[in-house]
Amino acid sequence: MRLRFGDCVFDADTREVFRGETCADISPKSFALLQLLIASRPAAVSKADIHARLWPGIHVSEANLGNLVVELRAALGDDARRPRIIRTVPRFGYAFRAAARPEPRTAEDAPDARTFLYRLVWGRREIALDPGENLIGRDRNAVVWIDDESVSRRHARVAIGPAGASIEDLDSKNGTFVGGKKIRGAVALGNRDVVKIGPATLTVRVMRHTGSTRSTRSKSPR
Repeated sequence: MRLRFGDCVFDADTREVFRGETCADISPKSFALLQLLIASRPAAVSKADIHARLWPGIHVSEANLGNLVVELRAALGDDARRPRIIRTVPRFGYAFRAAARPEPRTAEDAPDARTFLYRLVWGRREIALDPGENLIGRDRNAVVWIDDESVSRRHARVAIGPAGASIEDLDSKNGTFVGGKKIRGAVALGNRDVVKIGPATLTVRVMRHTGSTRSTRSKSPR
């Protein structure tokens, strides 16, 4: 799903939000909140329902939700005093109020390797992911080599294809976690999603290809 509202474009497939020609730098939780509000529009969503969707089974301060709304408004150029996009419903929750229309996807917008660059950021290292399968594990030939006994030789794989990026656990002994949750089967990955494998915390970066970019792989034992 790709929607335009004002000068912003929401893309559920690539998990990106653009304001003009710039990709907004928002956290996965903020993206999830915006996606929930858009899906529920024009109805307002209660704070309780938002908490249940964004933090299932976890008790968090109400300030966490308020901070996400502040982050979203800043990224979208919305004003809390005169909201055009996110409306506060006093003592209840929030609603998406902007007029949105479907935005046709052009060939240039297609989420493939020619349009987007995919990276895994691990500490100070940035590891390029190529179209197709990218192995993560203790195997020295893995794209992401994690030299730790808690990691299986073939632990997980990240697939880059026409629909974007996804990760799948390969029956590892200690599991693969995305956003703090142990995954089952293939799970889609978006910009700034966090993957945990053994001692390694990997952050996904999805960047629009703006020209000829040369990338190198980085492998270091941990």
